[in-house]
Amino acid sequence: MQLPVQSQSTLYAEGWEAEAGPDDLLEIARAADRAGFDYLAGCDHVAIPRRLAAAMSTVWYDPVATLAFLAAATERVRLLSHVAIVGLRHPLLTAKQYATLDHLSGGRLILGVGAGHVQEEFEALGVDFRQRGPVLDECLDALRAALGPEEFPEHHGKLYDFEGLGQRPRPAQDRVPVWVGGSSPPAVRRAALKGDGWLPQGDPRDRLPGQIARIRELREQGALQGPFTVGAIVEPLYVGTPRWEVGRRTLTGGPQELAESLRAYRAMGVHQIQVRFRSRSRSELTDQMAAFGAEVAPEL
Repeated sequence: MQLPVQSQSTLYAEGWEAEAGPDDLLEIARAADRAGFDYLAGCDHVAIPRRLAAAMSTVWYDPVATLAFLAAATERVRLLSHVAIVGLRHPLLTAKQYATLDHLSGGRLILGVGAGHVQEEFEALGVDFRQRGPVLDECLDALRAALGPEEFPEHHGKLYDFEGLGQRPRPAQDRVPVWVGGSSPPAVRRAALKGDGWLPQGDPRDRLPGQIARIRELREQGALQGPFTVGAIVEPLYVGTPRWEVGRRTLTGGPQELAESLRAYRAMGVHQIQVRFRSRSRSELTDQMAAFGAEVAPEL
């Protein structure tokens, strides 16, 4: 699940999150650990321009700092950047941050990456917004080297060139999984050819089968082997019968009813689903998480 509180876009933030803080994040992370959730995810934005602040808000906790903070309070749940805009930073800097996070957490990192969409953010940091796709492509190649097993990674590209520069600690994992976010044709192609997984952004159910088929086609054409994780962001959820207005898109009902609906994702070829629960307080959220882990997840 995506962390609440950590990012507060009006598209998904609940009212109670505005006054929430570190203690709430800790309790939610511990609840995810107890309930058996696979990962917690944190978003990445450096700065939000005034023109977007009303919709996106300016609350975007740094994902590396936040996930590291939660790693110390959890034991099992994995830590996903969903997504890190890695093109805003030099790959060696990104590798240093995330390799350290993986080392400190005992190998629980999943590096989710995306191209980004806020032009002013790129301009402020001196990165060409129009070239963000090619920048991300090379970043992925450079990060494969910099997050690999070598103490002195090597990469020679058009934008980044390094060798003979050592970085320790190394990641705890032999290979840090890299999941690519985005649903545009270039993003889907990038995920298929350069990633270990795909994180769609806003694809409704009826669009997913075509996207998944395209990924399979691209990987077959590229003769790419090995595991590949297809994800999906499901509709908002509420376990049980809500006594308040949770929105017409929200899936509600008992464990069997919810599980039957969610199993449709597996039938499409989806391997992991990211869930978000409607809630009016932290306690209602953690109750929802516990109910889902105990009653719905076993049916999946």
